[in-house]
Amino acid sequence: MAGSRIPYVEGRATQPAALERVAAHLAARLAVLGSEGGALASCSRPVFVGIGASYAALALPLEMLASGGVLARREMAGEIGSGIEFTGADLVIGVSQSGRSPETIDALALVPRERRAAVVNVVPSRLGDSVAHRLDLGDEPDSYASTIGYTATLMALAMMARTMLGRPAGEVAAEWSGIGPALVRHETALAPVVDQVARLAENVVAADVVASGAARSASESGALLLREVCRVPSSALVTRNYLHGEMESAGGTLHVVVGDGREVELARSLAGAGHLTLCVTSAAVDPGGHLHVVPIPGDAPLPVRTLLQTLVMQRLAGSMAEVRGVEIEDFVFDNTDTKIEEPVG
Repeated sequence: MAGSRIPYVEGRATQPAALERVAAHLAARLAVLGSEGGALASCSRPVFVGIGASYAALALPLEMLASGGVLARREMAGEIGSGIEFTGADLVIGVSQSGRSPETIDALALVPRERRAAVVNVVPSRLGDSVAHRLDLGDEPDSYASTIGYTATLMALAMMARTMLGRPAGEVAAEWSGIGPALVRHETALAPVVDQVARLAENVVAADVVASGAARSASESGALLLREVCRVPSSALVTRNYLHGEMESAGGTLHVVVGDGREVELARSLAGAGHLTLCVTSAAVDPGGHLHVVPIPGDAPLPVRTLLQTLVMQRLAGSMAEVRGVEIEDFVFDNTDTKIEEPVG
């Protein structure tokens, strides 16, 4: 089953049950890594490394650690040169669901093995085998445009961050109790709104996905999904930067705004100017006109809210692919150098 691929639609449908399994699997692994003397218990200056969707996922643990007083960084694996980026880090954590991303493998090779950790899904893998501390997701089948693999990675990184902050193992696991049913309820609530937005967006020329903080894990991965799954030119943009001129190009564009702060006013401004806007928020926002709203439970913990935001983007990408007549599993380009081939036999 290691590294096996399933269709995108199947990945989304089986995600609630899969994340229940992953939560239990991760809790057992983290009980060891977070124990006294474990790699995470003594980590105070982590650097996270990833590329593609794995890089997007890193916005969540950075926000969680910062709120707990731990200064963490994320680095784009393909941009790391001599390893100077790791100066002062006591643990470098590579993230790759397949464990075969060459950029991430090469980046971690720049630090001593005992300071290397990895979050992977596939076991065994080149990345997982190259580190001293491995947190795996349990070899869950995933779609090519990642569904389960990405949300499970978010869960793993959030649990890792909580563990670094000294939270007891039981408390870390309890945050994800009932995640499967919560996802099912959320999907039922969001489906009519998101599917309507997808129909209205049939002829858009581009999409802007705007967020800040931990929600960037949803916006950055979501913009990538819109490109991969339904071939819509899309950009992930940071809220405050978007206000400084980037939003002036609005027109023929779908705007997805994720967040509860300045994002709310931004969404209202865009919709008020006649632009199709989807606001994904825990704030009290009334839909109407060009403004469509998916509510996120405000009492849910930050990592759970981020995962629920991500589900909105996954549904939107799938629905827009259907509306635009794009076959999800067909990819235009096959880049053979983005994964290291494992030896056969």
